[in-house]
Amino acid sequence: MPGFTLDEVRARTLKERDSWLTVYLVDPIAVRLVRQIANRTSITPNQLTVVALFLGLGAAVCFAFGFWQLLILGALLYYVCFLVDCTDGKLARLTGSESLFGAWMDYVSDRFRVLVCVVALMGGQYRETEHVAFVWLALAVVFLDMLRYLNALQVYKVRREMRSHLAAALERARAALSMLEPGGNASGDATGDATGGGRRTMSDGGEQAVLRHGIGVLEQILRSQNEREARNQRTAGKQPDLTLPKVDLHQEFRTRFPWYQRFWAALNARRIRTHLVGGIEFQMAVFMVAPVAAALFGPWIIGWITAFVGVLLLAFEIAIIYKLWLSTRDFFRVVDGIDGALRFSGPSDGAEEQGRDTGSDSDSQTTVR
Repeated sequence: MPGFTLDEVRARTLKERDSWLTVYLVDPIAVRLVRQIANRTSITPNQLTVVALFLGLGAAVCFAFGFWQLLILGALLYYVCFLVDCTDGKLARLTGSESLFGAWMDYVSDRFRVLVCVVALMGGQYRETEHVAFVWLALAVVFLDMLRYLNALQVYKVRREMRSHLAAALERARAALSMLEPGGNASGDATGDATGGGRRTMSDGGEQAVLRHGIGVLEQILRSQNEREARNQRTAGKQPDLTLPKVDLHQEFRTRFPWYQRFWAALNARRIRTHLVGGIEFQMAVFMVAPVAAALFGPWIIGWITAFVGVLLLAFEIAIIYKLWLSTRDFFRVVDGIDGALRFSGPSDGAEEQGRDTGSDSDSQTTVR
């Protein structure tokens, strides 16, 4: 059986958008490594995850001694660790061996690696200098790493909640329109309940036209996002997930920042995400750039590099939260418009009723609002 070609590996493993550091410094090597592993070995993605973990522990041992030679070696090991950690997901996507357990292994090993490396790096420098600032730096790095992961999980949860509500609003609008068309249930028995049973049935052509237009807009949004969802299925790594329509709700953000779309398009053409300083950049700065700089200029520079990249990380996380807040405002405008057209009593009734139907808990409803 012929093996995978390099073009096939790129097409099936590279994410649609990724960190600039991954795009430029990792992917060119990782795709070639994945091709060799897939074509010539029987190594599994989970085995690569374990290898990456041990490489990270090796980097931590080097950091703990604090000598300048070992700091450079530790930085090199951390880069190789990150490279291998990127290949496990690519190998899983290429061979179709994604698994929930693999996703758990990848997540836990990443968090454990960061914790051990930061304790080793800052602890080694504290032993060398006896300066308590390195203890506080260790706590700051752990806090920032935890913050970005918790924030990412909550943002993902809220966006899924909004997508599911909009999909439900689309179905309600379709049901209401079917009542108004010839042969539809104008009496509003079963379908009428979905559109606020007991209220006036929409019957004139103008209302039908408005409803059809709203359905068309929603369908166009969901269709384009479903196409992107299909492309993203192959880049989901080792964490298969239920498919929900992705809805782009950034109208207000783009209105306030018209330059953002041009900035996004320029980066997207190069497969780079707009979140320029995230967890990957933060880790590389702390565990690669800072140790090498400390070996060349002294341990004091670790604090400055960590503080600088930490501030940038916080700035981008705040920007994500602000963008999410504007998205929720757009979300409720869309839902209010649909519910108003269907003669619902208010936006909260429709959203909460759908939340009860889909089994959403009260916490998720509060989070969205």
